[in-house]
Amino acid sequence: MFIKNILLASTAVATLAGPALAGGMAAPAPVEDVVVVEPAPVMGMDWTGGYAGLSLGYADVEDADEADGASYGAFAGYQYDMGSWVVGGEVSYDGYDIEEAGTSVDSEMAAKVRVGYDAGQWLPYATAGVSQLTVTDNGTEFEDDGYVYGIGTDYAWNDSWTVGAEVLKHEYEDFAGSGDDIDMTSVAVRASFNF
Repeated sequence: MFIKNILLASTAVATLAGPALAGGMAAPAPVEDVVVVEPAPVMGMDWTGGYAGLSLGYADVEDADEADGASYGAFAGYQYDMGSWVVGGEVSYDGYDIEEAGTSVDSEMAAKVRVGYDAGQWLPYATAGVSQLTVTDNGTEFEDDGYVYGIGTDYAWNDSWTVGAEVLKHEYEDFAGSGDDIDMTSVAVRASFNF
């Protein structure tokens, strides 16, 4: 009788526990949806907009006599970012501290176009345009038109400020009817505010 009671009790426990165990194993807990996070795309700098700034540099003049000295100036321009390429225009005014044998190179105004490659925070570019040079010779001031061309690069320090450098060649043939050609090479560092 004792064994019969144990068998009945075991059967009852198995009967009651069976659905609970089966239910726990039959439907596993749902796995939450896996969210795949893709890396953010690398965004380039948007170079579109206006800018204005100052420059400081050095210029070397070659004509009948060679002379060199400091340069300083201001510039302003507007450019448009077309994706890989950036195009724009710029005007500039530069003063020079160059004097040799009673002749001084005083100032230059220029209007240039720029074409650059959008390399993120860097913008290497080529530039070319027309210019007007003012020279004083023995107390008389002379002006003549020429052209300027060169290369440069800008670095976007942040959204508001850009720093860079530029190397230009300035050429004036038969300056002011003197029969002398003036060739000048300038190197300048630049800083500008973007707006």
